[in-house]
Amino acid sequence: MSRLKIAEEVTKLLELKAQLGEKNGEAPSKLLLKTPKGTRDYGPEQMALRLTVLDKIVAVFKKHGAETIDTPIFERKEVLTGKYGEDSKLIYDLKDQGGEILSLRYDLTVPFARYLAMGKISSIKRYHIAKVYRRDNPSTTRGRYREFYQCDFDIAGQYDPMIPDAECIRIISEALQSLDVGPYTIRLNHRLLLDGIFAACGVPSNKFRAVCSAIDKLDKNSWSEVKKEIIEEKGLDESSTDKIGIYVSRFGGIELISELREDSELMKYESATKGLESMELLYKYCNLLQVTDKVIFDLSLARGLDYYTGVIFEAILTGDDVGVGSVAGGGRYDNLVGMFDSKHKSIPCVGLSLGVERIFNVLETKLNKEGVKTRTTEVEVFVATAQKNLHEERMKLLSILWDAGVKAEQSYKRNVKLLAQLQYCEESGIPLVIIIGEGELARGELTLRDVMSRTEISIPRAHLIEEIRKRL
Repeated sequence: MSRLKIAEEVTKLLELKAQLGEKNGEAPSKLLLKTPKGTRDYGPEQMALRLTVLDKIVAVFKKHGAETIDTPIFERKEVLTGKYGEDSKLIYDLKDQGGEILSLRYDLTVPFARYLAMGKISSIKRYHIAKVYRRDNPSTTRGRYREFYQCDFDIAGQYDPMIPDAECIRIISEALQSLDVGPYTIRLNHRLLLDGIFAACGVPSNKFRAVCSAIDKLDKNSWSEVKKEIIEEKGLDESSTDKIGIYVSRFGGIELISELREDSELMKYESATKGLESMELLYKYCNLLQVTDKVIFDLSLARGLDYYTGVIFEAILTGDDVGVGSVAGGGRYDNLVGMFDSKHKSIPCVGLSLGVERIFNVLETKLNKEGVKTRTTEVEVFVATAQKNLHEERMKLLSILWDAGVKAEQSYKRNVKLLAQLQYCEESGIPLVIIIGEGELARGELTLRDVMSRTEISIPRAHLIEEIRKRL
């Protein structure tokens, strides 16, 4: 029995025990306050960092001309079934809701394909940022959750080969550089080339996807573990498995294409020759888009999802002490939309997904090490008073500031010491303070204080907004 199945049975037994206890009049056990397994709460500091990350990613997507969509958090189960290979077991199923069998979405790609087929849309360049759900074994230290955000960018439509694919690789590179996550490498491979390699190694065609799924685990497991799985679980003989092992240990640059073309056994298979032609064109375009120094041709890259049909890619961080696995991935999936179309009309697609949770973990760890405090608000001006009973004057001034679009706040206490107000501004990183005093009111002036330098100037009340904008 698998670990997942054992965990499910234990959960069922605990639920049954709780129900029996209630029926027998036992007092309910103490409420356990924790987030569900594989999830987490995000406090103000974490959310401030998270929104900064998302804003930077969206800016890159928009720079490349994308528009955005949204889809339901759950789909009909039949929409998701048969699209993810062995990972289908990680789909979260929901109870029967009025005759519809539903599941939480596993990714944003399959719902996107369903959206295209339903709307009979033949071309679109879209991004979609939303939560997805997987009944996976979580590892929160590695940024692996059961509920997490995906940031997807996809180009759907009939276009010339490899032009959109190369742009997707450029977008991953731009996003990672914008986020300042440190050094990274984008691994490249091609599904057709993998199929050619499997055929050359004597893998029956009906086992291509199963073997591919095992190869996909090489980023987490050693070759000996993967080899054992291919032989014992996928039923392949040792001779063929050893041949695969020789191929998937190879990686390099464009020179690897020439080396593989000299492999007479591999070149007997059309899928291998087509795969290499595509990779050669992709390298040419990557060079034009100035990302060749960031990519590596890696034959061990498999990406186990069933829907990929062409180029596949994955970005990994290569800095010291970074153990989060891939932070971006994607590829071409030309047949997925056709699965939803009654006439099997296919719409070619290529896309990428940025692993924002893992990126967030890396940046959070980096900031903690550096002792950097993240601002949790965007308040620009704090309105303070120097004497008692001036809270109404504060409120009048706040109204003027808000009408002018200035982000401003005050203390909610009627009377509060000036020092306490100034300390709050320093702790919160608020750059400017307006101080109202009885003397200033009589003269029609205000005191404007720079929090960082602690310098103060008197300004006429009529020039307040103008002076604030000069300093922000």
